[in-house]
Amino acid sequence: MSDQEALIFEVSKNNFNTSVVLNSHKLPVIVEFMGVWSGPCIQMADTLAELAKEFAGQFIFAKVDIDEQPELQKEYTVENVPTIKVFKDGEVVRTEEGLLKQDELKDLLKVYGIYRQSDESRELARQKHMAGETIEAITLLTQAVQQDPSNTRVAMDMVQIFLDINEIEQAKSLFNRLPENERTSEMGKALLGQLTFKDLAAKTDGKDQLQARFIEHPEDTDSGFNLAICLVAAHEYAEALDTLFTLFDQDPESKNGAVKEMIINLSNMLASNEPALSQQARRKLGSAAN
Repeated sequence: MSDQEALIFEVSKNNFNTSVVLNSHKLPVIVEFMGVWSGPCIQMADTLAELAKEFAGQFIFAKVDIDEQPELQKEYTVENVPTIKVFKDGEVVRTEEGLLKQDELKDLLKVYGIYRQSDESRELARQKHMAGETIEAITLLTQAVQQDPSNTRVAMDMVQIFLDINEIEQAKSLFNRLPENERTSEMGKALLGQLTFKDLAAKTDGKDQLQARFIEHPEDTDSGFNLAICLVAAHEYAEALDTLFTLFDQDPESKNGAVKEMIINLSNMLASNEPALSQQARRKLGSAAN
C-alpha cells in the first residue's frame, strides 16, 4: 500500500473540467457514471475505491451520480449504468458499460501502466504450479514477497500451494500470520474452509476406504458424510456435492441437519473460485426446500 493519498472524488458539472479533464493530463482518470440506487454501481465503486487506495497517487477515481448530474450524463452519452470512461490527456480514451469485477478492472489499469510487478509474479507462479512446476512456483512467490511485502495476496497464494501439496502445518502457520482483514476476505474464507476440511479429512478412514464402503452401502450416512469431507479436501468439489445431495435426498435432516449445513458452507466456500458450481448447489438446495 502506498503512503500517498488515494485520489477519489465526487464530481459535478461545476468541477468536472478541473477534476477530470485537466487532471487527466497528469494522471489517468477513471470516471464511473453511476446511480446510488444500483447494486452493481455501488459494488464497482467500492472496488475502484479499493484499487485507488492500493495504487494511491497513480490514478484518479471520479464518481458521477447521474441523477444529480443529468447534464454530464447527456454530454457523455451515458445510456446505462454503471458506465466507466477513462480520460487521458483531456480525452475519453476508453468506455466500458456494465459491472467490471476486480480482475477486469486491474486489467484495465494495466493498460495505463498501473499494476504491481508482484501480481505478475503471482500469475506466473500460478501457471507454474498448474503445470506441475511447484518448486519453481514457490521460488517465484518467495521472491515476490521479498520484493513487495505489502502484497499479502502473494502469501495467500503460498498458503494455497501448501494446501495443494498437503503441507498443512506450513499452510496453517502462514495463514495465521495474515492480517485479520485478509483472513476474513473472500479469498481468506476460502483458504480457511480448505484448512478446516483438510483437518477433518485427516481424522477419517481415508477417501478410498470410505468410497468403497459408500458404494456398497449408500445408506451409510457416516461413511457418505466423511467421504464428502475427504473429497472436499482433495478439491473434488462436484463429487463432494453429489455425495452430500445423495444423503440429503435420502433424508433432508440427515445427521441432525449437518449434511444440509455442509452443503451451504461448501457453496459459500466455492462462491469466489467456483461460482457456477456454487450457484448450481444453491439452486438444487433451494428447489429441494420448495
